[in-house]
Amino acid sequence: MNPAETQQSPVPEDPTGTQQSAAPADTSRTKQPAAPEDPAEALPLLELRDGLSDVVDTDSALREVVEAFQAGSGPVAVDAERASGYRYSHRAYLVQLRREGSGSALVDPIPFGDLSALGDAIIDAEWIIHAANQDLACLAEVGMVPRTVFDTELAGRLLGYPKVGLASLVSEVLGYRMRKEHSAADWSTRPLPSPWLVYAALDVEMLIELRNAIEQELRREGKWEWAEQEFAAILSAPPREPKPDPWRRTSGMHRVRNRRSLAVVRALWEARDQIAESADISPGRILPDAAIVEAAAAMPVDRDTLQKLTAFKGRGAHRHMRVWWEAIDHARRLPDSELPKQGPRYDGPPPARAWADRDPDAAARLSAARAAVGEIAEAHRLPTENLLSPDTIRRLAWTPPAEPGLDVVKTFLREHGAREWQIGLTAQVLADALTVTAPAKTLD
Repeated sequence: MNPAETQQSPVPEDPTGTQQSAAPADTSRTKQPAAPEDPAEALPLLELRDGLSDVVDTDSALREVVEAFQAGSGPVAVDAERASGYRYSHRAYLVQLRREGSGSALVDPIPFGDLSALGDAIIDAEWIIHAANQDLACLAEVGMVPRTVFDTELAGRLLGYPKVGLASLVSEVLGYRMRKEHSAADWSTRPLPSPWLVYAALDVEMLIELRNAIEQELRREGKWEWAEQEFAAILSAPPREPKPDPWRRTSGMHRVRNRRSLAVVRALWEARDQIAESADISPGRILPDAAIVEAAAAMPVDRDTLQKLTAFKGRGAHRHMRVWWEAIDHARRLPDSELPKQGPRYDGPPPARAWADRDPDAAARLSAARAAVGEIAEAHRLPTENLLSPDTIRRLAWTPPAEPGLDVVKTFLREHGAREWQIGLTAQVLADALTVTAPAKTLD
């Protein structure tokens, strides 16, 4: 399928087999079909050009795919499907690839565990991945690690597209409508249904064409070097460190009012996490966050009281009732010295809303820095957060260098992970913002 070609819709046949009557003379009274609410609905639906290939799940089939992709040319479109919301792990349950001269392949990594032979076969090629930071970890887990990447989602952000999902970009750039119905499927299911496989294969069907069109646009707008620096930064980024106190991300935590109740949330979250990891089931399917918060708010005095709570009457919660009660009971008995703090640990500046009272000059610096960076982002049609990390701006404004000159600011930005293109655009205005002070208060 050539995305540059306009597809004509066939004229519908008369189901009665008789000739259609002529249109009425008063065409103004002819009922016109309603325009689709989403313009993308009028676009041709993307279909597989080569048909659906068999899932690769045997050694012999994998060897054939390795040979085919090693013999191909140009970049390789790569995607992976996980079972988010169903499984505890973030492993890949399907890997999709497409390359010129190689065709497409759907590889089931579960029977193999290691796909390093496939990764090695395409190691010298550029890997095109949409939202690479979501897939690189699970690909690395099966031995597939690229040397160069082209992230179509990140490139779309640099170009200022308001929607950067794969379907949105394929629609906007290439003029095709993609299927969306299986995006939240349980990809750990075996065997995988054929409609799911078609959906997965389509994710790499036109990724090469999308990449090429976006590169041309990046070059036209003078943003190609920006993109190259961003892609390199993706690969050089260190692994994400686990966030401290992950239990604090429990939904509905605002209902928990005291430290003892926080201890219940922590105990239930940790007990649930152990069960979920052992069974490789998404924690929310073991016990929903709402149940944890309800128990923390109610502070039940015994197991019978716990069982009467609405959120603990379901089969999943009831199955591990002994574990839940033991966790709650442990939290109830903790000495005050071992209770969690009311607020999370954070090594950065305080919330910006408190700056005006705590340090008016810092608040003035932050306001000036945000405004200046926002203007630059708007001028270059960039999301502000892609021009410079908001956290970096806050840290610079809260604790500025003793001598906030241009070179000092450039060094600060580099130390906080900013790329050279970002530094070139923002360093001077940030250095200027650091000299801003709050207006002096006048006495009435």
